[in-house]
Amino acid sequence: MSATAARDRLNPVVRPAVEADYPRIGELTVTAYLGDGVSGPDYRAELSDVTGRARQAELFVAELDRVVVGSVAFVRHGAPFAEITTGPEEAAFRMLAVSPEARGLGAGELLVRACLDQARAVGCTRVVISTGPLMHAAHRLYVRLGFQREPSRDWSPKPGVDLICYQLPV
Repeated sequence: MSATAARDRLNPVVRPAVEADYPRIGELTVTAYLGDGVSGPDYRAELSDVTGRARQAELFVAELDRVVVGSVAFVRHGAPFAEITTGPEEAAFRMLAVSPEARGLGAGELLVRACLDQARAVGCTRVVISTGPLMHAAHRLYVRLGFQREPSRDWSPKPGVDLICYQLPV
C-alpha cells in the first residue's frame, strides 16, 4: 500500500461532491439530524433532497478509505438556502453531517474548513451559521475553530424550531 493510500485510510479527505454521492449524502444527513433527535421527522424531506440542495449550494464530502462519511453544503448569499446571510460579504454552511462511526476522526472539522476556504476564495469576509441548541458537539467544533455566538441573529424558521447563530470573520 502506498503512503498516500495508508494516510487516506486514517485521515478523512474532503472533495467536492458529485452526483453519484447524492444518495449517501441524503442518508448521512437524515441519520445525523433525525437519528440524533436534533430535528423532527417533518424535516426528513428537506434533509433527503440533495439534488435540490445542490442547485443552491456547493456540496462537499469527506471520505475515509474511499467511503463518504460526511457532507456539508456551502451557501453563498442570495440563495434561498442561505437563510440568514445579510449581504454578499457573508456566506454560510448548512447540513453538516458526519456518520456516527466517523465522528471524532476530523471529518467535521475538515468540512467546516473547506467551507471557510471557499468563503475566502469567493471574496466573503464572514461565515454565519444557524444551529440547533441541542447540537452540542457541533457547537464545540465551531468554538474551537473561532466562531462566536451572535445571539442578535438567533431566529425561528417556524414555531417550535429555534436556531442559534454563530459567526466567524474569514
